[in-house]
Amino acid sequence: MSTASTLNTGTLTPIFVRLKLSLLRNGLRQSSGRRAAYIASIVVTLLFAAGQLIGLIALRGNDHADSVVVLLTAVLALGWAFMPLFFPSGDETLDPTRLVMLPLHPRPLVSALLVSSLVGIGPLFTLCLAVGSAFALAHGAFAVVVSVVGATLTLLVCVALARAVAAANIRLLTSRKGRDLAVLSGLVIAIGIQVVNFGAQRLGDAGGLSALDPAARIARWLPPASAIGAMDSASEGAYATALTQLALAALALILLLRSWQRSLTKLMTSPDGSTLAAASEPTRKESATGLHRLLPEGRTSTVMQRSLRYVWRDPKTKAAWVTALAIGLIVPLFNALQGTGSIYFACFAAGMLGIQMYNQFGQDTSAFWMVALTISSTRDAYIELRARALALLVITLPYTAVVVALTAALLGDWQALPEVLGLSFALLGAMLATGAVASARFPYSIPQDSAYKNVAPGQVGLAWISIFGGMISAAVLCAPVIALTIWLHASNSQSALWLLLPVGAAYGTLIGWAGIRMAAPQTANRLPEILAAVSKG
Repeated sequence: MSTASTLNTGTLTPIFVRLKLSLLRNGLRQSSGRRAAYIASIVVTLLFAAGQLIGLIALRGNDHADSVVVLLTAVLALGWAFMPLFFPSGDETLDPTRLVMLPLHPRPLVSALLVSSLVGIGPLFTLCLAVGSAFALAHGAFAVVVSVVGATLTLLVCVALARAVAAANIRLLTSRKGRDLAVLSGLVIAIGIQVVNFGAQRLGDAGGLSALDPAARIARWLPPASAIGAMDSASEGAYATALTQLALAALALILLLRSWQRSLTKLMTSPDGSTLAAASEPTRKESATGLHRLLPEGRTSTVMQRSLRYVWRDPKTKAAWVTALAIGLIVPLFNALQGTGSIYFACFAAGMLGIQMYNQFGQDTSAFWMVALTISSTRDAYIELRARALALLVITLPYTAVVVALTAALLGDWQALPEVLGLSFALLGAMLATGAVASARFPYSIPQDSAYKNVAPGQVGLAWISIFGGMISAAVLCAPVIALTIWLHASNSQSALWLLLPVGAAYGTLIGWAGIRMAAPQTANRLPEILAAVSKG
């Protein structure tokens, strides 16, 4: 009898549970910092789970308790589905390719991995939510029985969902594109915070929890929230409805387990073709067509192409740009949608993208030495910085105009568009100026070995001085245009406000040029210091 046939589910499950505990224990032994971070995360999660449990228990008897807990479960399930895509390295056991060389069959492997996946902070938090939902909704003996089954199904569906998604995308998650996804997790968090904030304000405007009822009526039929909805249905005496909702959750669990098993079978029996396809693709030659035909000749064109390719290809640079583009759009538009915003919030877009001018040489990391070899004079440094600023403007100028126009459209304030656009251009020019100087005076390294570290150890102070000091300086540099705007409004010169557009554009161009001219000799004279700073870590 082979080894594979003797390892059934009953044998594998305790082995994998012990393996999961060993991975956790050995991970904590690696460093005191990791141990402290893990313990702190456990404490915070437990406190949050306890507070959530108390809050759900307090909802017992509330007319809209079912809407709250059903929607909470639906949101939590979304987190279970997407977090493996953005944090693939958070749990080593999420990668089933590490087991492909072992004599294991997919079916017992799925069961063993499912049980071992219940060990962790996430499952504990989910269990607290399910238990709190049962306390909030269960009334009567039959409802208690349904609650026990529903809480179990909720936990299992969430865990199976995360595992099925991770297994189906594991080739992507372990590739460079997958690491790009992990870097972009900050964007999802930022957008999620804005969505939650927007939803909370809309909920308050609607007059209470009753605003959740329409969405909850739909979510209560979607697994795993349907298992929570079954608790409320059983309490109301709708036994057939409760059993149907439990059946939907059970069916979802079965389908997820089968999908997970198929993914494991494919991973364990088929070769990894992620590199074969890339190797078979013909090498594309650089053509004479495209964006670079529109760029100036010489060094300027080369530097602009390099900067734009960093935006598209480098994970850290791409993450910074996508996050800035998203937040710069979300903040003014969400405030406009809430009816409490101002068109001046559109200047936030220019500010977010202007930050990308800071630490220009740190974005090159250790490859900056190749750039440094091409800088032998102040003029070379000036052309380098000017080209980097121009590459930034290729994206920033049309983006800023679009954000201002959309904000004006939502608020119906087209009359203020020229002045806000002028202020945005002035702010952008000021940030280009201070960003160029900060890049020369306060460069710092951006670690490439971690998706969540943007500053090398020991250089946090430099980063704060560079970014926040530069932003304050940019605000001061914009003072003349801001003062002109205030004066025109105070003097009721509404007909002259359109002049702020050409004035702001001209002022931004002038101040940006002056800042780059000032930063050029500093860059040329401090090349060794810049190279040492950006190569650290």
